[in-house]
Amino acid sequence: MRSAGAEVVGHAAARRPHERAPGTVHRVRAHERRRASVVEVGVRRAAGPPVVAGRDGRLLALTLLWLFALSGCVGEASEAAAGDAAPTASATSPAQSVAIRLWAEGQPAFGIFVPSERPRGERGPGGERLPALYTADGGTELGRNDLLDYLFLNLEGSYDAEAISAISSGLGREGTPERKTLLVRIPPISTDGPEAARARVVEALKRGADGVVLPHVRSAEEAALAVSFFTDAGANVWSPANPTGTTIAMIMIEDPGALAEARAIADTPGYSVLACGIGSLTGALGGDREAGEAGNQEVLVHTKRVGVPDIITANRDDVARRIDEGFLGLLMRGSEADDAIRLGRAAAGR
Repeated sequence: MRSAGAEVVGHAAARRPHERAPGTVHRVRAHERRRASVVEVGVRRAAGPPVVAGRDGRLLALTLLWLFALSGCVGEASEAAAGDAAPTASATSPAQSVAIRLWAEGQPAFGIFVPSERPRGERGPGGERLPALYTADGGTELGRNDLLDYLFLNLEGSYDAEAISAISSGLGREGTPERKTLLVRIPPISTDGPEAARARVVEALKRGADGVVLPHVRSAEEAALAVSFFTDAGANVWSPANPTGTTIAMIMIEDPGALAEARAIADTPGYSVLACGIGSLTGALGGDREAGEAGNQEVLVHTKRVGVPDIITANRDDVARRIDEGFLGLLMRGSEADDAIRLGRAAAGR
């Protein structure tokens, strides 16, 4: 994908809220019936044989003791029945980041490209252009913005592991609200080869990223390779097959050839988010915006079909429309980002 300033990350996919695991309701009801049966039997037993008036007072005392002991057994049996009940399936886990929790509920999440803190136009001693600058203080400032659900750190053009550590540590500082989800985009597999991409996925996760974005995925085989990087990292990837996962594995379709493989790429198991890089795709199509948008919508259809979110860049003019279309990740940039997010939240009922 190209620079953050020119990119539109088409990621959307309406994830359907997770339901209870098959059979859970029946198991719970069965336990409830067994528990009711235990209580009913206990009550019948507690009633016991009638005490004959006039018998020795010891008989009455023994009967009362028997009833007391039995009531304790009934309580224990009831608690055991409740304790044995199968746990209900949960769509989320306490360890999951805010973006995952929102997507699991079918809610849009709003994020921003992490802005470089280097002054615009600053050059090196020899007049060379300097790389983007990211600091922990910058991460803390973004972490205090209650409008944001996630941050998108774009390292595609220039991978910088220290930037990941800086933003992650800033997000975790004391006094910041709930930690934002941190997504890190690394260079494509085709740039430096599979082993470099694999090492970057592992490193990014170790340095605090909640998810890693693989751009320019061009085939189902490459999508499967991208997923394998997360396996090698020991990541618990959130996906339709693993709703309690905690790591986001995101792949992007940005090339005309990859668009032809969109169905097969979407059907790859084990990833979290699929998106169309509409800016790069439009450029590869000779600047044809209509064709680029058609490709973006095609990817959106597949994300809905397989049940994963789709993220797309948006602004105040189109954020409501993108939400209505079904995009679950809205990615903003620049000084108007907060205004666009407010409009998006209103459109989403958040």
